[in-house]
Amino acid sequence: MKFSKLSQLFLVSSIGLVVATLFSACAITTIDYIFVASSAGTGTSSAGQIETYAVDAQSGALRTGAPTVSSGGVNPVSMAVTSDYENLYAANVGNRSIVHFTIGLHGELTSKDTITITGIPVAIAVNQANTYLYVLSGPTPAVLAAYPLTSGTIGTAVSSPTLSLYGAYAAYSGDVMVPTGLNVLANNAAVYVTAYDQSAYNPGGTTTCTSNCANPGWVFGYTVGTSGALTPLANPIEAGVKPTAIATDPTNRFAYVTDYASNQLIGYTIMSSSTLDFMLGGPYRTGDEPTAVVIDQRGKFVYVTNSLDSTVSPYQLNLATGAPTVTVSATSAAGANSTDTQPVAVTIDPAVGRFVYTANYLGNSVSGFILDPTSGSISQTQATPYPTGFHPTAVIGVPHGNHSSQSVAP
Repeated sequence: MKFSKLSQLFLVSSIGLVVATLFSACAITTIDYIFVASSAGTGTSSAGQIETYAVDAQSGALRTGAPTVSSGGVNPVSMAVTSDYENLYAANVGNRSIVHFTIGLHGELTSKDTITITGIPVAIAVNQANTYLYVLSGPTPAVLAAYPLTSGTIGTAVSSPTLSLYGAYAAYSGDVMVPTGLNVLANNAAVYVTAYDQSAYNPGGTTTCTSNCANPGWVFGYTVGTSGALTPLANPIEAGVKPTAIATDPTNRFAYVTDYASNQLIGYTIMSSSTLDFMLGGPYRTGDEPTAVVIDQRGKFVYVTNSLDSTVSPYQLNLATGAPTVTVSATSAAGANSTDTQPVAVTIDPAVGRFVYTANYLGNSVSGFILDPTSGSISQTQATPYPTGFHPTAVIGVPHGNHSSQSVAP
């Protein structure tokens, strides 16, 4: 069969288009891997799992990455990674375990070692020096434990202070503290824990306080000694009614706490001694029932998840004072900052700091957003939200390959 010249040109063009399409499809570049901790099923005894997603460099869209692995227990609640992005840790409520995984080149997770703690894990964090893993558990009792790390392997706890009111508030030392959040300063000098006093705030139960009832929320601060010993600061500091999470900026100057019960973000200035002082002009309004907070790697923007609104509140920070200014309405219905149902955790991609992701507990999904590096405002990524396992509770990211994490001092 012979083709006319026009037909030949059409055929060549068609083949070229197909080849170009295939080439474009193969040219997708992964800059990060996002890990999501969730349940493998709907039952209360269902095994926990960690799912891996690859981040597209251009759009921030997620696609399935390395195979899903067991979290090593039931009901994973928190994850942490080392600053060299070679190790990941997962805390499981069901068997009270902390599981160590190594991270492969393409986001593969390999279980290495496990420890079992006495209390119920609430949150975990690793210091920037990768020398200590901090584990917060409670509430009976509430304990902050420091575990030394050797090439990622978890050692025996070197310090385990119990959370109780002390110093100026020693008269209430017998009150039950319910721990909620954990953060380590970037300079490794101090660790901060959020908690609330159950005698003053106990939804669905009874309260027993007769004084000091107006501010049930607290931040406990500890300085870190050369041997890892945790020494409490002179006094804990008030933190609203029900603090849920805490984040500190990369320059060790500011701290921010979400208050779930009062719908606010509380700002603190970090003093030279690692003590906290209330930020002028605060607290700052959030959406309804804020649950998690993250600061971008440049220390310019703060993002807060609002679980009842199913939104993310973006804030731009005053680099001199740390005061946050809302850049997008926190409660805009079906707006650019709307997530799937009940976001409970948030992270920013570490490779370029351009994408924000939330774990949505009742949505069984992750929502993705593109971060405007000038204003801090966000817009939804393609095809968001992305389905996950049942009731995801934690989300965290690592850069892929030669992409290094972004850290720019303001």
